[in-house]
Amino acid sequence: MSTQPAPAPLLIACALGIEQLALRSGDRSGADGPVTVLRTGMGPKAAERSVARVLADPALSEAAVLATGFCAGLAPGMHPGDLVVAEETRDPDGTVPCLGTDLLVKELARAVPGRTVHTGPLTGSDHVVRGHERSDLLATGAIAVDMESAATLLSAVQTGERPVAAVRVVVDAPEHELVRIGTVRGGISAFRVLRAVLPAFFEWHRSLLLPRR
Repeated sequence: MSTQPAPAPLLIACALGIEQLALRSGDRSGADGPVTVLRTGMGPKAAERSVARVLADPALSEAAVLATGFCAGLAPGMHPGDLVVAEETRDPDGTVPCLGTDLLVKELARAVPGRTVHTGPLTGSDHVVRGHERSDLLATGAIAVDMESAATLLSAVQTGERPVAAVRVVVDAPEHELVRIGTVRGGISAFRVLRAVLPAFFEWHRSLLLPRR
């Protein structure tokens, strides 16, 4: 009698301790296979190094990778607690197309009903974006910016073929500039949303695993 191969692992990468806390306190009962929540540290270089190091472990060599955490929205009308599903991530080092965007939008709407989900390019930065930089990045077609997603996914695909995606929660938007995470209602709202989205991540993982050879 044949047996099904074990599912490939899922690596969920975030930068901040508060993001990791939200993800670890969420409902993990729907996971299909092993799940690792990696705190990379802040900034693209830290993300690149951390992801490359973890994926060098043979146990995670075929892992699907999903970058998540908080982001700054670029488009007028975005609000803290909105979700961003990247169609691609981009920074000066390269562009990475994401898989399963439509599925993630559907599953996020189920996981956090009533929250607005935006789709489009997610751009990377090596610093916190303020003021006119926000409109400059919006003019490139990007809808949101963070410091780690682009580096995370580029590092992931450079180590081998795998499903990758990025889902971010808006904590800072044009009309709602963030002063300090956790001290404003926007930060609290984003934390609660991030804690609730794990079922959508698990469904994406289940549906998009690459065939194992």
